[in-house]
Amino acid sequence: MNIEKITLHGAGVRLEPLAASHLPGLAAAIRDGQLWQLPVTSVPHPDDLPAFLEQAEAQFRGGHELAFATLDSASGQVVGSTRFRNIEAAHRRLEIGFTFIARTWQRSHVNTAAKYLMLQHAFEHWQCNRVEWLTDFLNHSSRAAIARLGAQQEGILRSHMLMRDGRRRDSVIFSLLAAEWPAARARLAARLDAGSRTLPPSP
Repeated sequence: MNIEKITLHGAGVRLEPLAASHLPGLAAAIRDGQLWQLPVTSVPHPDDLPAFLEQAEAQFRGGHELAFATLDSASGQVVGSTRFRNIEAAHRRLEIGFTFIARTWQRSHVNTAAKYLMLQHAFEHWQCNRVEWLTDFLNHSSRAAIARLGAQQEGILRSHMLMRDGRRRDSVIFSLLAAEWPAARARLAARLDAGSRTLPPSP
């Protein structure tokens, strides 16, 4: 697995390696819905984005993560961020996570298209055996979105994380295997072709 910075694009979305130039747009996306206040996520405050980028760069240099800015292709607008994380090249295993999308762009084409591109890269370029997701047990919308990708719920990690408010978070773990990717790919492609690439309503 050659962990290099690469832009992934298709289905109305561009995933560009996270850079300082993306931070103003990312701050605006986070303020759209005040995402840092959501109790079931770990979205950084806009003021903390320089440290967010620095941490992502350090993890990339160690070969552990590859962070992206998520852009709508048509407008060029930064609408969120996502990343490959906990990359285990020796076992051809990784996690997709640290995903957040501006409230205006939620329930649009963005999440489905971004996950399609990332899964395609993981399974078809890196030849991964397994892709994982971890999400808060209380984050029902996230759990439903991951399941719609074709991932299988494997279990619950009890008291897995401490959240900013001190809550002991139970995490739900999902996975998708290489053998399951062709069927999942066909379903995701059908969803995109069936019209899930719709733009959000104008403000």
